[in-house]
Amino acid sequence: MKLDRKEILKALETITIAGEGKNMVESGAVQNVITFGDEVVVDLLLSTPAMHIKKRAEDDIKKLIHEQFSSEAVVKVNIKVEAKENPNQIKGKAIPGISNIIAVASGKGGVGKSTVTANLAVTLAKMGFKVGVLDADIYGPSMPIMFDVENKKPISIEVDGKSKMKPIESYEIKLLSIGFFTSPSQAVIWRGPMASKALNQMIFDAAWGELDFMLIDLPPGTGDIHLSIMQSLPITGAVVVSTPQAVALADAKKGVSMFMSDAINVPVLGIIENMAYFTPEELPNNKYYIFGKEGAKNLAEDLNVRFLGEVPLVQSIREAGDYGRPAALQTASSLEKVFEDIARNVVEETVRRNEDLAPTEAIKITTMAGCSAVKGK
Repeated sequence: MKLDRKEILKALETITIAGEGKNMVESGAVQNVITFGDEVVVDLLLSTPAMHIKKRAEDDIKKLIHEQFSSEAVVKVNIKVEAKENPNQIKGKAIPGISNIIAVASGKGGVGKSTVTANLAVTLAKMGFKVGVLDADIYGPSMPIMFDVENKKPISIEVDGKSKMKPIESYEIKLLSIGFFTSPSQAVIWRGPMASKALNQMIFDAAWGELDFMLIDLPPGTGDIHLSIMQSLPITGAVVVSTPQAVALADAKKGVSMFMSDAINVPVLGIIENMAYFTPEELPNNKYYIFGKEGAKNLAEDLNVRFLGEVPLVQSIREAGDYGRPAALQTASSLEKVFEDIARNVVEETVRRNEDLAPTEAIKITTMAGCSAVKGK
């Protein structure tokens, strides 16, 4: 039996938490409901730490789901106790001049996360935003190749009496990557603390200037680099990239779970499906779903996050990346439109997220006015 999130939410309206007059959905205690196969995860936010109230709420939810939906369902209730004014946490030290920091992640390698990051960056720049990219994939940096600057080296400049790295600029994007400091054939053999130190230098010892968006291209997985980034910076939100394939989706689910966990608590802006389908150049109306169909779209729906869009499997995207000119720069092409739609959705979700949280130094964009590409939305 497929568990339906909306039906479960409606059923939860019949349960009242002890001491509150409203049901747990109306009162806002139910923060999220996630269904995945026969699993149901319910996130509760309670204003009282009383053990018996927490236990009663957990038992009531499990009993309701087992009786009304499936006795086989695996039900997990995550209970958090805190004041409701601002459940989202802003962590880390803000970088003056940078308005929004977007982490681009994937649970699995090889799903095209770096390609999506590069094309999203140039599209945002075309829309009129000031954009920077931090290549945080210490062990497999690819941004220097994708922006055709692999032979460039950042120079040192003086800012307010301090020596700072000047990011490399390409296609109006400011870039920093460990790839600028190593030879292309050199392997980076570092332990976690050394990699984290290098990242902190590229973040805080660089002259980024004024940026509307900094995109951080994270390495695959959910490891040490991710934790270092989350501890160092107030991340505005995360974007997760996946292919439609079941193996990739399982890892993408873990990536979303990492950001949503109590320890991290970074809002997930949405999921992008890469390599969604293949269309031969000679048969432009045909779509072949090589890796499965709409897997990431269905995952976004199950996890209650926005589906930001799909990117087809097109040879020219790969060629453009290899030649150092992101495919989104191909004017009046179908790929330009694909990445414009995704970028517009990312901007919309960023604006929505910023409106839902109290302003911080790291959050500046509160309107899309002035951005011609998103007018009329």
